[in-house]
Amino acid sequence: MCEHQPPCPSAQAPDREAARCLVAHPEQGWSLLCNGVILFEDTGELLPDGSAIAPHRGPTRPPLIAA
Repeated sequence: MCEHQPPCPSAQAPDREAARCLVAHPEQGWSLLCNGVILFEDTGELLPDGSAIAPHRGPTRPPLIAA
């Protein structure tokens, strides 16, 4: 599917979110990646085979306090 050099990670690869964005709809909260993954604003994903990956945001950092 991907014609980039080097090729984007496949939809099954652990780093699939590193694929290039083909179509972005930030007003709707989703983007289509080169590998066929639909990436949602909340970090959830829909894979080309129809399976879903639940949102997986990392832990939040405590606010920085100026000294």
